[in-house]
Amino acid sequence: MPLALLTLMIAPLMATAPEEDVPASGYEETLVAWGLAQHGREVELSPEGQRVEAVLVSAEDVVAESDPYPNFLNIFHVRTREAIIRREVLLEPGAPYSAALAQETARNLRNLGIFSAVRVVAVKGSAPGSVALLIITKDLWSLRLNQDWELVGSYLRRLQLQGTETNFLGLNQRLALDFLLRPDTMSFGQTYINRRVGGSRWYLGETTSLIIGRESGKPEGTRGSVVFQRPLYSLSTPWSVNTSVSWDTSTTRVYRGTEVWQLPYPDGAPVPFIYETRVVSGGASYTRSYGEFSKKNVTGSVAAYHRGYDAPAAAPLNSAQREWLRANHLPLSEEAVYTSLSLSAYQARYEVMRDVDSYALSEDYQIGHSVLVTARYAPPVFSSAAHYAELGVAGRYRWLWGDALTTVSAGGAIRRALGEGAAWTNRHWATEVHQVSPKIFGGRFVARGLLDVNIDDLFDRVTLLGGANGLRGAAQDAYSGKRMLLFNVEYRTAPFVFHTLHLGGVIFYDAGSAFDRRPNMVHSVGVGIRFLFPQFNVYPFRLDFGYVLNDTLPPVGQRFTFSGGQITEYRPSVLDSPLR
Repeated sequence: MPLALLTLMIAPLMATAPEEDVPASGYEETLVAWGLAQHGREVELSPEGQRVEAVLVSAEDVVAESDPYPNFLNIFHVRTREAIIRREVLLEPGAPYSAALAQETARNLRNLGIFSAVRVVAVKGSAPGSVALLIITKDLWSLRLNQDWELVGSYLRRLQLQGTETNFLGLNQRLALDFLLRPDTMSFGQTYINRRVGGSRWYLGETTSLIIGRESGKPEGTRGSVVFQRPLYSLSTPWSVNTSVSWDTSTTRVYRGTEVWQLPYPDGAPVPFIYETRVVSGGASYTRSYGEFSKKNVTGSVAAYHRGYDAPAAAPLNSAQREWLRANHLPLSEEAVYTSLSLSAYQARYEVMRDVDSYALSEDYQIGHSVLVTARYAPPVFSSAAHYAELGVAGRYRWLWGDALTTVSAGGAIRRALGEGAAWTNRHWATEVHQVSPKIFGGRFVARGLLDVNIDDLFDRVTLLGGANGLRGAAQDAYSGKRMLLFNVEYRTAPFVFHTLHLGGVIFYDAGSAFDRRPNMVHSVGVGIRFLFPQFNVYPFRLDFGYVLNDTLPPVGQRFTFSGGQITEYRPSVLDSPLR
C-alpha cells in the first residue's frame, strides 16, 4: 500500500525514543506525578539490577481531585484493594530489579480491565544500590451500564446493555445482568467472573441467558458457558489447564439491512433465511510453556460437540424447500469427538504506544513474530460421528519503526474428510496488512488492507459488508459473498482535551467488496469524531458519516454509523484462531 511504504521511508526521520522510555503524556503524566508525591519519591533513571527494597502502591479513586467530576461519586465505588494489586506484582523485595518484569506487571494489571491507567515506576531507594517499585493505578468506574450498539441512521441494529459491577467490593470480581436487543430477539442473562478463586491463580467464569422472540413474546431458547482454568499468568508460568462447556439453543435469523434475508429459491417464492440452532460443546486442555523471551507453548486437548441446524418446524416450507435450504445455506450439522495438538511460538517483546486505538492511555503491542499451528483429528468413535482431520495456521509479524507500527498477519485452515467420501473442504484463509504512521501534526494515519477467502465451506459462512462493519456510507450489509476485499485509510487527529474528555476527529477513505468470484470495489469517503472519558472507558466511541462515490446512495440517515471501538477491529477470526 502506498501509505505503508511512505511510512517506512519517513519513520527513521521522525523516530523518537520508545514510548516506554518517555514520560506518559497528559492524563497519565498527572497520575504519575500524584503517585510520586504521595510517597515522596523520585524516579530512578538506572534501576536495572539494583535490589528491590519495597513495593509501594498508589491506588487512585475513579474521581481524583484533578478530575472535573464531583468526589461524592467515589461513594458508589469500592477502590481496588491493595492486596489485589500486589498479587499481580512479579518483582519481590530482595530481588534484583528487572525492567522486563516491571513491564510485564504493568501489562498484567492493565489486562485485568478494572483500571483506566496503570504505571509501574522504579523510584530511588532509601539506601545506595536499592530501588523501590511504585505501582500507580487509577480505577475505572466499576458500577456501570456497559453499552455496545450499532446504529445505522435511525435503525438500531444491535444494542447490548450490561448492568455490571466489574470490581465487586474491590476484589476484581465481576457480577453482571445482561440485556441484548436484536431485530428479532431479546436476551436476558447474568454473568459472574472470578479471576482469582479463593486468592489462587484459578479462574472461574460463567454466563447464561434466556432468549425471547420480540414478535411472539415467547422463549426461543437459551445460551451460556462455563469456564474453569488456571491460565498462564506470567511469561515464566510453566503450565496451565482449561476446561469449558457451552451451549446455544436458539432461532437464527440472518438479516441484510433491516429485513430478514430472503434467499432466492429457484422454483418459487424466496425462502427466509431462518433456522434452528442446537449446539453443545465441551472440552479440556493442558498447556506446557517453555522459555521466557522466545516463548513456545504446547497444548493438547480433548473435546466433543454436537451441532444441529434445520429449518424451524413451524416455518411454512414444504419438504423440497427445507431440503434446498439445508443443502445450500445452512451450516453443517454434525457431531464429533476430537483431539488436537497446538504449538504457539512468539517473541515476548512488548512496546507501549499511545494515540493509536485509544486516546491518552497506554496500549501494549507485542513486537516480532507470533505463530499458532493447530492440528485436529476426529475419529469415528461412534456411527454418527464425523471423521476428519483439520489443520490451522495463523501468523503475525509486527515491526516498530521509531513511532510507526507495521503489522502483517495471515491465517488459514483446511479440513480433510476421511473414510467414505473423502474430500478437502473448509478451505479458509485471510491476510491483513495494518499500518500506523508516526505522529504527523499530532495525529496519525492508520491504514489496513484485508483479504478474506472461503472455499467449499461446510458451514456456509457468508460475509456481509456495508455500514459499521467496514464500508462506511453504504447501506448496512448491502453486499454479500464468500470472499471479501477491504481497505480502510484514516487520519485520526490528536485529541482535544476538555476536563478529561478526549475528543478527536477522523477523515477516512474506505473501499471494499464482498463477492463470490471477482471483486467489484465500492468506494466511500467521510468524516467522523471519536470521544473518550478515561474514568469510564478505555476505548473511544465513534460516530462516522460516509458518502459512497460509485454506487447507490442510501438515505442520508443510513450514512451515519455509531458504535464503540475502531473500524480496524472488524477482521476475520481465522487471523487469530484458525480452528474455532
